[in-house]
Parts: sequence; C-alpha cells; structure tokens
Amino acid sequence: MITFPHKTIISDEEIALYPPQAFSGEIHIVNSHEAVRRAVDYLQHCTVLGFDTETRPAFSKHVHYDVALLQLSDDKHAFLFQLQKTGIPRNLAEVLASPHVIKVGVAVHDDIKKLNEVCKRSMHGFVDLQTIAKQLHIENMGLKKLAAIVLGFRISKKQQTSNWELHSLSSAQKLYAATDAWVCYEMYRKLQEYLGT
Repeated sequence: MITFPHKTIISDEEIALYPPQAFSGEIHIVNSHEAVRRAVDYLQHCTVLGFDTETRPAFSKHVHYDVALLQLSDDKHAFLFQLQKTGIPRNLAEVLASPHVIKVGVAVHDDIKKLNEVCKRSMHGFVDLQTIAKQLHIENMGLKKLAAIVLGFRISKKQQTSNWELHSLSSAQKLYAATDAWVCYEMYRKLQEYLGT
C-alpha cells in the first residue's frame, strides 16, 4: 500500500502557519485570436499543464454564468484565456482534446462540464489530483489544503468569488488565477515522485 510520507490531513489553523506562495513566472492574458495562436504554439509542446477555470459567482440558484476564464500553466508561463472574448477556437480545442498534453487539476469533471457548454468537442488527457490523493490516502481534497499538504506552502483564495467577467482583470485576480493552475502542475510533479511514475 502506497501512503504519502507527510501529513494526510491538515487544519485551517495549521495552514495559516505555512509560508505564502504564488506563481512567479510570466502571466499571459489571452483575449484575442492572435493571442490564442501564440499561446497554443507554446502549450501544444508541453507534456504536463496545470489546469483550472473560473466562473463569475452566482449568488442565486436561478442565475447561471458560463465559464469566464481558462487557465493553463507550467512552471514558467501561465496563460489566462478570457473565453468571453475568444471562445474556444479549434487550435485551443485541440490542446484540450489531446491525450498527449496532460491537463492536471482538482475536481476536473466540473471544469470539463463547464467547458463543454462552450466547446462541444470531446476532451482528453485530464488528470484529477483528487484521484491521486486518494491513492496516497490524503484526506483533504480542496486545492488550498492539498497544496499545503503536498507542497508545504499556503496559497491565497481571496479572489475566488470576484467577478471573472470583468473586461480587465485586476492584478490580484491574474495572480490568483495563475497560481491555481500552476500549483496543480507542481502538485502533480511532486505526487508522481511518490507513485514512482
């Protein structure tokens, strides 16, 4: 039986004692088809990418918003696709559909479902960190707690319920969105070490 050699459960009080960390690479706002082309030129050559989406929060059960932001990141570059401006053109859909580009996130089923409302193409190559965490008997499944357990640092979730449909995202929103995708990339690399793959 494979078990994670460190903590498998953590409290909010413990996380507060951990050092804060955020993405330190280059953040690219992708809001035109030319910007999509440049992003895809880079992303299609990656073997692993951190993955996440952001949707404007709805404070009523009768209100629904489409996914506003798609984030794909490695350790050097984070690409934030403003989908209301670009949609999901064919070249980006090919990255999402490729089994050769591994897209790693937390609770990816929900994200894929949201993306399928914008892009009807089948998506492949997605890995859910929660599945790996279960194999290692890690009990906390949320992104913030997983990051603390696996990587030993604290990430901010202050921008989670901000408006992701803004024409121009704030610096705090950009850093938050990039960090969420990047930290998935880093956790995947770390967890693979313990699985021996």
